[in-house]
Amino acid sequence: LLPPPPRSLLLSSFQYFSTAISDYYDSNSQRVQPRVSWMEKVEKDDPQYRDRNTRNFCGDEELFRGDLEVLRSRYNQSEGLHTWQQMYGCELQANRSKGGFMQYGYEGRTFITFDKETLTWVAPDPQAQISQRRWDALPAHNQFLKSYLEEICLDWIRKYLSYGKEMLLRTAAGPEVEDGMETHICRVDGFYPREIDASWTRDGEVWLQDTFHGSVAPNADGTYHYWLSVRIDHKERGRYRCHVEHDGLQEPLDVAIKGESLSSPQFPAWNSTYAKHQEQLPFCLEFPKHQNQEESGSSFSQCQISFKVRNCV
Repeated sequence: LLPPPPRSLLLSSFQYFSTAISDYYDSNSQRVQPRVSWMEKVEKDDPQYRDRNTRNFCGDEELFRGDLEVLRSRYNQSEGLHTWQQMYGCELQANRSKGGFMQYGYEGRTFITFDKETLTWVAPDPQAQISQRRWDALPAHNQFLKSYLEEICLDWIRKYLSYGKEMLLRTAAGPEVEDGMETHICRVDGFYPREIDASWTRDGEVWLQDTFHGSVAPNADGTYHYWLSVRIDHKERGRYRCHVEHDGLQEPLDVAIKGESLSSPQFPAWNSTYAKHQEQLPFCLEFPKHQNQEESGSSFSQCQISFKVRNCV
């Protein structure tokens, strides 16, 4: 996520498919931008794709800003920097089972999670339980979310795989092997803020021998990436882990070397709002269709916001 600009709100959204970022949006450009070349194929077959997603994210920007004002009041917080995040996704397993999830986070902690099997919401604290009661009282909307995660979302995955299969289905190269020793590389990508603690461990202890690491470097979308390598005896592969600690993780992550390659640590695909509250906002906002700057005097020149139904916190 990008650092806050000198304005009241920054919304950054990423769409992830497999380990590739396909689209990016923030409130400075207020325009969805492709991040992979195969998205050109998507837009060729669906010319309205970028405009449609831009309108969706513009609507989210306003809704999230209203949510933040409510949450700040609910938690009795002062003005300042606060974080409201949404994460959702779906999976199509090899056995054809369908996985899906949706959750919201506030100040880096889980706020509320959707249980698509019971069509209810799970909230860990009293402030979130206010939202839980409101959202549980909307069974038709919750049924739609379940259908979205199990049907519509999976249809999009199949479509994206058909466009970007050369990139999305690529396999990692095996380790370099010399005299029974092999080199493994742990790549950590898509994290923010910049500070990260990553190391190799052997039997749970930090291992420094024959290790190398790069520098934390920025990605084009404002996140960061980092790598570190280790040279080991191939017979002891099971003793090693890539250990990662970061504010974006709820708990430290230990990734094992599997087979001929290492599974790279992946950070969640959050739709995130960072806001400095400088004005009072209603907690639930509605917008007429195709509102633009010329008609309303709004500073959101790229946004043509159509009304979007979503639960307010």
